[in-house]
Amino acid sequence: MVSTIIITIGIAFNFLGCLGLIRFPDVYNRLQSATKCVTLGTCSILLGVLVHYGFVEVGVKALIAIPLLFFAATVGAHALVRGSHIAGIKLGDKSVKDDYKEVEK
Repeated sequence: MVSTIIITIGIAFNFLGCLGLIRFPDVYNRLQSATKCVTLGTCSILLGVLVHYGFVEVGVKALIAIPLLFFAATVGAHALVRGSHIAGIKLGDKSVKDDYKEVEK
């Protein structure tokens, strides 16, 4: 029962991340949505798999995949955002602050 709840929470976060990809106005907000929601959702699904199967082959693979996914997704999203900013892709109209603009100076 616990694994089903954790997997359901993960699916909900993945769904919300996909909605963010459609709804948010610019590439920066979309990447933030995809990175945070989908990473948390997929890690929750993998944690649910670990709880369900225990420390057998499938569970250990899920346990190994969690930190790999976490670090790869965050580093990849940072690289994409940085590259988008260097390429000159503008922020959305409602964006308030540009932290990378200060770094370039």
